[in-house]
Amino acid sequence: MADEEVVVPEKKKKSQVVIIAVLVVVGLVLAGVISYFVTTKLMTDSAGSAVDSKAHDPGVFVKLGDAKEGIIVNVGGIKTGRFLKVGIVMEMNPEKKQNIADMKIIPMAETKILDTTLQILRSQKLDEFDPSKQDELKAHIKEEVNKVLGAGSVYDVYITSFVLQ
Repeated sequence: MADEEVVVPEKKKKSQVVIIAVLVVVGLVLAGVISYFVTTKLMTDSAGSAVDSKAHDPGVFVKLGDAKEGIIVNVGGIKTGRFLKVGIVMEMNPEKKQNIADMKIIPMAETKILDTTLQILRSQKLDEFDPSKQDELKAHIKEEVNKVLGAGSVYDVYITSFVLQ
């Protein structure tokens, strides 16, 4: 009895190895399928929301003020002696024919845009020119210009340079 060894049949040992190998392969395939569906679902959701927010025809870009200097305006009141030199570019809706002709802005519309923009910039307090509030300033300019020119006239407002002295 001491010389006897417990012998596991080879067939039973091979079947256990095969079962483990099959389970590993099934687990890997299942993990791959799950990760594929999760990533494609997340990518389509994020891509769909980005496309929806900017879905419009290419606009006409209009630089406000002087071609080189942009707009120079006294800010914070007369007594502050502070000046703002800002470059603003507006992306205009080319389908608004009362504002755009031959892919150029009509002088009357340009005058209205400059007037509205200057009023907004002059009325701002100095602390409202903080870089963290720049998106709010752009949204405010866009909203007010759209009120003057008609809804949907301005797609977006871009600030290309900004110097406060």
